[in-house]
Amino acid sequence: MTCNQGSCCLLLLVLTGLAGCSSEPSAKESKKARTAPDKIQGKAQVLDESTLTDATLNAGGPSVYLWEGVHRYRLFFKTAIPVVHGKEYIAEGVNAQKAIDEIGDPDQGKNGYPLPLSCERAVKMAWSGLSFDELDVKVEALRAKVKRYPARTVFLVTRLEPVTSKESGDSAETKKDGEEKDVPEVSVAADKQRALLIEGAAVQAAPLWEPAGGTVRCKVVIDPKGKVAELTTGNQLCEAVPWSQFRYQPPVDRGHPVKVKTEVEVRFEPRK
Repeated sequence: MTCNQGSCCLLLLVLTGLAGCSSEPSAKESKKARTAPDKIQGKAQVLDESTLTDATLNAGGPSVYLWEGVHRYRLFFKTAIPVVHGKEYIAEGVNAQKAIDEIGDPDQGKNGYPLPLSCERAVKMAWSGLSFDELDVKVEALRAKVKRYPARTVFLVTRLEPVTSKESGDSAETKKDGEEKDVPEVSVAADKQRALLIEGAAVQAAPLWEPAGGTVRCKVVIDPKGKVAELTTGNQLCEAVPWSQFRYQPPVDRGHPVKVKTEVEVRFEPRK
């Protein structure tokens, strides 16, 4: 009897230990669920026309973009939200491509991009409570959009708020203080402009959707502060460059600040 009691105690301890181990992954999942959402701010662009795929991801609404610097985000909603063209908004949610790439791909993009499972997880991260049918439809629509334009960010919105007049005023004041009016634009050869680069890597790792990589020449406009303010090339690899990380010596011409129109060569190294 004593032996049986000892065996029972040992078994109970083992089961308790296993229960503690099994609860650890769920704790990690809970931590992931509490991760702060992605946030962007910019002016809305509402298109009159909308494709069937856009309507599927937009809860039947029009195609909506949000401009933030050189980036243009395609907004998609779980439920329809009225958006005013030209108005400034703050959007919270999930950057779909970023989430898909962070989830990873064991085949490193060699068997197609994006993976259906990655798209499903991205949708679930943003929008809980979808029925199986709704989830399947939105996952397929997201995959089709990302597959066609992998560098043009899809943003799954969980919250959208207009920028207050105070926030807008502060932003306008900052721009007014930091920008010169009527700044002339000059053209500079790519080789000459390359020598003025202070920060930013001209060699990048190839994205999952283009594992072979390659070299691209991207047409950009550099502002008087030396930052890339505009991208005028529609090449997908050019759109994938993290331009916010690039900084050049503030351009001047005869002692006066200018904007520079130039080309930047970026090489994407193949994924191994």
